Amino acid sequence: MPNVRKVAVVTGAARGIGRACALDLARAGYDLALVDLLEPELARTSDEARALGSEVKFYIADVSSYARTQEIAKDVAAHFGRVDFLLNNAGRSAPTGILEISEEEFDRAIAINLKSCFNYIQNFAPIMLEQGGGRIVSMSSLNALSGGVTAAVSKFAYAAAKAGILGMTRSLAKEFGSKIHINAICPGVIKTEIDTNVTEREPEVIKGIALSRLGCADDVAKLVTFLATSEPCFMTGQTFTVDGFQFNV
Repeated sequence: MPNVRKVAVVTGAARGIGRACALDLARAGYDLALVDLLEPELARTSDEARALGSEVKFYIADVSSYARTQEIAKDVAAHFGRVDFLLNNAGRSAPTGILEISEEEFDRAIAINLKSCFNYIQNFAPIMLEQGGGRIVSMSSLNALSGGVTAAVSKFAYAAAKAGILGMTRSLAKEFGSKIHINAICPGVIKTEIDTNVTEREPEVIKGIALSRLGCADDVAKLVTFLATSEPCFMTGQTFTVDGFQFNV
């Protein structure tokens, strides 16, 4: 019987943590369906994953669009025939405070950071269930636990959306039972190629981190791959914090 390659769907895959996760999953032997709005960057990530031996399809999409999610799920199922792992990584900062934020800005923060998880889980979980199971990880944030803070780029709307992911994860762990393992990750301050503000403030920020450094995208990617591949796996409905113990929040 031929060896069946596993398939991972990654949203927000063009750069930063999403790119690192996609490439680490490629190294672990996954074929990939990658989703983002940034076409040149997403094409670059796709080429890098192909160089690691993965078959890759990428989709330009606004993750807040339910209709577009349906299209992608249908195409992924038709092309790959299966989905073993879903990483909900898409997100956007929301740095405006409660007295200044507009209704439209608030709705957009919830749509991108929280509703996107609903969109992709509801459309990809049936594929997993039909084949006998799968794994899901949704990217939350340390802000979900501590609130938007001075070391963060976002305030209450982002923190509220990311906290919603934790409640969703715990609830869906009960709904899916043994069929789908679902967990959430809360990264702390992570240094990527897109976070110039964090880099500029690095000496100040690391004073409140026990490991005395900023996190990097691979710190998160290694945990994502572990949750996707670990056998046996007795973890579901859990929140994993990757922050070097950031105590000054």
